[in-house]
Amino acid sequence: MRTYILSLIIFMGCAYSLSSQSVSKSFLHKTAPDSFRVEFQTTQGSFTVEAYRNWSPEGVDRLYQLVMTDFYDSAAIFRVQPDYVVQFGISPSPDVNDFWDRHPLEDEPVKVSNKNGRISYAREGPLSRTTQLFINCNDNPKLDTVQFNNLRGFAPVAQIVDGFEVIKSFYSEYGFEPANKQDSVYKLGNVYLKKHYPELDYILKTKMIKEK
Repeated sequence: MRTYILSLIIFMGCAYSLSSQSVSKSFLHKTAPDSFRVEFQTTQGSFTVEAYRNWSPEGVDRLYQLVMTDFYDSAAIFRVQPDYVVQFGISPSPDVNDFWDRHPLEDEPVKVSNKNGRISYAREGPLSRTTQLFINCNDNPKLDTVQFNNLRGFAPVAQIVDGFEVIKSFYSEYGFEPANKQDSVYKLGNVYLKKHYPELDYILKTKMIKEK
């Protein structure tokens, strides 16, 4: 009997885990308000982001969708280059990453500059913005106009409005190196990062705190 109960608990736990990792396609049609604020709780403390839909409608809608589905919870902050950028946005769940990667965003023009504290999507070439974000840790005007993989510039979607000191405290000794291992991170999740880069910081949870 005890074995049966234990097996049932394990099964229910696995079922819950799998269901909590699924994402409904209905979220792809969620439209963000004109602006909203999100608190990012991390291993170094909390910072608050305010997003502005007129900066990048597609990008801000996606950020809203990701926060509403708790995408960034437990995500590693895997690229920290002081006075340049901090990058994050790979889910610990390969299935969740696969879902969003199959629904990339349309490209959008750069409407505001990549100034200190502003946040943009990381990308490769055209139609490659999905979930990864970077925070500018300095004024980076070159990112407004740079030609990268046949596409011009990186369009900001939001900015830090509180807790920028937290951004500066993230562990930075690994620099860009973990970002070079993204294939392994997408496949193995945080298990890979915690084994090879144990000092990395993480987003613990996100919380929508204000909508307009």
